[in-house]
Amino acid sequence: MDSLRFKSARILVVGDAMLDQYWFGDADRISPEAPVPVVRITHQENRLGGAANVALNIASVGAKPSLLCVVGEDKAGHELETLALQSGINPLFQFDPELTTTTKLRIVARQQQMVRCDFEALPHQEILTQHLSLFDKILAEHQILLLSDYGKGGLSHITHMIEQARAKNIPILVDPKGSDYERYRGATVITPNRAELQQVVGCWSSEQDLTDRAQSLRHHLGLKYLLLTRSEEGMTLYSDAGTLTVPTQAREVYDVSGAGDTVIAVSATMLAIGSDITEAIQTANRAAGIVVGKLGTASVSYEELFGND
Repeated sequence: MDSLRFKSARILVVGDAMLDQYWFGDADRISPEAPVPVVRITHQENRLGGAANVALNIASVGAKPSLLCVVGEDKAGHELETLALQSGINPLFQFDPELTTTTKLRIVARQQQMVRCDFEALPHQEILTQHLSLFDKILAEHQILLLSDYGKGGLSHITHMIEQARAKNIPILVDPKGSDYERYRGATVITPNRAELQQVVGCWSSEQDLTDRAQSLRHHLGLKYLLLTRSEEGMTLYSDAGTLTVPTQAREVYDVSGAGDTVIAVSATMLAIGSDITEAIQTANRAAGIVVGKLGTASVSYEELFGND
């Protein structure tokens, strides 16, 4: 795969960006105050999370992502912007002075996550309106629109965004959240995992039942594709052509957090350089198999994915 093709890919990522904080340490005693381990912190890391991790995965394989999101006018929000710039992402941040930037703090001892603390709030409507105005101005500069929904309020105007992208014939990929999939109507691809799809279509009793439910949802929402990520079972693509299942390529599963980000990011990148959907999901599946072998939210590089060709 020619790396130069990736450098021309322009992908607009819109959604809920967050800061992933990791505090690493040792735990070798129980607290005298409560039956919990005492973790002596030895070092800390800040990483891009949520929609920002999606953008990082795009940048890591050599493409050019722009990240449009609302964050707080706080230390975490500015740290996100700095990390994005350092990672080759074009940060189009709307800063809300009354918002607390979504932050997930994970305390890890001996490679085992002990606890996660979440800090979050919903952005204000005035900032979201500015956010939408900027979206309308820059959409046409991109080949792909990727909507990363984490249910934190950053995609309140998602219906308008999908309509605008469809009007410009720009493919739309959505990583969904929650049970209201009507808001994704008209997208090109949605990429739910098993739990997310089950929340919408109910439990299935067999592979054929799953296919029937997935295809029915796809037709109902006017989607071209539905890509179901299935963890150790790989992923299945539902389309007018039928179903295509790609088995997992993970050699060792260490941490599945962020794997969905990698799947949609690499799929979008492959489509942006002109690959068909089959090649796109096969490459994304390979990328996911690499990233689950890493701790926490992570990305895959061009060299890991394609070697040095």
